[in-house]
Amino acid sequence: MNRLVTLLFLLLSTVVLFAQDRNCGSMNVLEQQLLQDPEMATRMEAIERHTEQFVRTHQEGDRVVITIPVVFHIVHNGDALGTSENISDALVQAQLAQLNQDFSLTNSDAGLIPALFQPVAANTEIQFCLAQRKPDGTATNGINRVNGGQASWTVSQIDGSLKPSTIWDRNQYLNVWSVVFGGADAGLLGYAQFPGGSASTDGVVCLWSSMGSVANPNPSGGSYARGRTATHEIGHWLNLRHIWGDANCGNDQVADTPVHNTSNGGCPAYPHLSTCSGTPVEMTMNYMDYTYDACMYMFTAGQKARMQAVLATGGSRVSLATSQGCQPPSGGGTCGTPSGLNATAVTSTTATLNWSAVSGATSYNVQLRPVGSGTWSSGSTSGTSINATSLIASTQYEFQVQAVCGATSGSFSASGIFTTTSGQACTDNYEPNNSRSTSLPLTPIATDRVAQIASTTDKDWYRFANTSAQRNIRVDLTNLPADYDLQLYQNNTRRRTSENGGTTSEVVTYNTTTVASNWYAYVYGYAGAYSTTQCYTLRITLSSSAFRSDGTTDGETTEFEIPVEVLESNFIMFPNPAQNELTLDIHMEDERPVQVSIMDITGKTLLRNSYELGKDQNRVTMDVSKLAAGMYVVRVEDGETVGVQKLTIARQ
Repeated sequence: MNRLVTLLFLLLSTVVLFAQDRNCGSMNVLEQQLLQDPEMATRMEAIERHTEQFVRTHQEGDRVVITIPVVFHIVHNGDALGTSENISDALVQAQLAQLNQDFSLTNSDAGLIPALFQPVAANTEIQFCLAQRKPDGTATNGINRVNGGQASWTVSQIDGSLKPSTIWDRNQYLNVWSVVFGGADAGLLGYAQFPGGSASTDGVVCLWSSMGSVANPNPSGGSYARGRTATHEIGHWLNLRHIWGDANCGNDQVADTPVHNTSNGGCPAYPHLSTCSGTPVEMTMNYMDYTYDACMYMFTAGQKARMQAVLATGGSRVSLATSQGCQPPSGGGTCGTPSGLNATAVTSTTATLNWSAVSGATSYNVQLRPVGSGTWSSGSTSGTSINATSLIASTQYEFQVQAVCGATSGSFSASGIFTTTSGQACTDNYEPNNSRSTSLPLTPIATDRVAQIASTTDKDWYRFANTSAQRNIRVDLTNLPADYDLQLYQNNTRRRTSENGGTTSEVVTYNTTTVASNWYAYVYGYAGAYSTTQCYTLRITLSSSAFRSDGTTDGETTEFEIPVEVLESNFIMFPNPAQNELTLDIHMEDERPVQVSIMDITGKTLLRNSYELGKDQNRVTMDVSKLAAGMYVVRVEDGETVGVQKLTIARQ
């Protein structure tokens, strides 16, 4: 069997075998493209031969940094800027920053790479910029907002009409489309076109709620909110395969990645052993696996060489290395776009906004707003910085700058983002309280405790007692500077967990008949999150009345206890908050009936559906468009386990 036939056989026989948590559509799209365009396989074979030759002579790639201009096509249905899928400039900027960190091994979670894999972890020497000029030579900020006139898109619609009508020259730009997937493709997180495909459809497509970063996660993205979908798909766009080779113990064409028997979802515990020959430790934290965003944080030197091959002389994407898309227009009466936006001297109410000078600029217009707000505050200055005052504590802001060159004004820049401080003195007086045995006794109880998670290993434990007169418990964690989570223990038994992504607060309530002196509140940073400058606030509240699921004790309360044994969830769901549809990926070991219920905060069942699911068919979508805005509980039962999670329904 010759190499071309082998390539076709592997692609067409394996692309549909592994639909798991992350649900990348790149291989399915490739399958369709190969069927529709027989010559594509020949082009891909030539690209593969060039790649193999490059890797042989550049085993760890080159040290020359290549910067690729990116245009983000933000596809929406007439939404206001910063709402729903018409994501804010701040999220686009955060996504770009995450790409640059991930591809340069400067990501904040790179320190989590196990010692076994640290020797092969690589800075790919590939970076990205927001395009500064359009294909026609005029100025841009690299964000192209497209009112597509429909609520969602299938892959067929995207490749058939959306891409060809909006794409910028693929030889000069990386095109990234942010969309709502719908129809048969409603469960997709993203897909990419491999090198060798059509010029009219080239680029990367991502689910809108996946656009963000570790520092600025998308509020609607759940486990896929930190920008790693784009990292994964751009890996495909630069000719990387899934780490398991899209086959059982398959080959991803990279020498320094271990053999995986299949994809990994969620956050596997390390070391996770492969069932393939030799039982190697799997590199579950590689960007080309299917794990959650928070659990992937590395490329390898071999992957670097493979990606650089398509950008090197003779490579299919070599023209990007000399693209002028990162350079603002010059001459002809145009005015450049400011870059290097940053904020310094940030307090709870003030900040100094800074940017780099633009040649020929006589002044600068500045606009500022809280992220998500529809209203800008404006000002101007002749310098390259301006002081912002009357800000709100613990609030994330975005600002943009426009250069004025005499009678000509340039484009507003992409947003710079910063967060004001809490305004509280951030001195942690409670250390050491990193373990249950060194926990801080809380007396009195109903008092705010201001404390700090100051490092990746810092954890805070608090001990308190309830009484027969006030036995019901509520724990509030507020003013969070990062993604912190909260757990409630009674001695060694965990009773409650609150672990919401992209929020500034967590809360747990527990109505109980148990009176004890060994209750514990445990505060920790998710995936090593911490802040050296900002504190959080903890408050314990006890009550004789049962707490409702919304945390209050007002009105008639129907006791709705979630049993301890079902607190470990057996599913993930997104988006959360949801509006019209809710998708659930349910962990299945074998085929069995599954019942999914949605209940209000009193425990009343509002929706209940039954499904026959298995390991390869574990995704369901529910219509929640008729539910009012508010808090709900989703319950999944499969005959052996029960999982429960909180759901928020949002209405515009």
